[in-house]
Amino acid sequence: MAGNSKNQEILVVDGYNIINSWDRLKEVAAVDFEQARLELLEILSEYHHYSGIKTIVVFDAHLVKGSIRKEEEYKGITVVYTKENELADHYIEKMLDELGRLKRIRVATSDRTEQEIILSRGGTRLSARELEAEIDDEMSLAARKRKRINMKNDIQLGRLADRVYHKLKDWDK
Repeated sequence: MAGNSKNQEILVVDGYNIINSWDRLKEVAAVDFEQARLELLEILSEYHHYSGIKTIVVFDAHLVKGSIRKEEEYKGITVVYTKENELADHYIEKMLDELGRLKRIRVATSDRTEQEIILSRGGTRLSARELEAEIDDEMSLAARKRKRINMKNDIQLGRLADRVYHKLKDWDK
C-alpha cells in the first residue's frame, strides 16, 4: 500500500466519460456497454489495490425513470449511480463543494467545462488520457515488483530443494 499522503487523496472518476474516452473501453462499449462498465471497475479496483488511493466511480443514471441514488462497494472502490435528473457532473460538484477544500480530490474527466468547475471548487483535474497513463504506470510497477518477488522465491525454493535433496541423500546412507 502507498504512504499516508495518498490515503488522504480521493480519486473521483466520471465513469461514462472515461468509458467513452479510452479506446480499449470504447470498443467493448460498442458491443456491450455493461461489459465496458465492468471492465472499468476491474481496472480501477486493481489500481486502488496497488496505489492505496480511495476511488469513487460515478455513473449517470439521470435518464433512468424513478432511479434513486445508489452507492455500492466493488472490490474496494465506491460506485455511485446518480438519481433521476442528476448528472455525474452535478454529484461530483456537490462532493467538491463539501470536501474540495478539506481533502485532496482529483477528478478524472475529459469534459473541459467540468474541468474548469473542478478547479474552481478546490479539486484537481485529471484527463482520461492522464488517468490511463497513471494506471498503466502503476500496473507496470506492480508487475515488475511481483516479478522480483517471484524470482527471489524461486531462488529460495531452489536452495531449499538442494538442501532437502542432500538431507534425504545423507539420510538414506
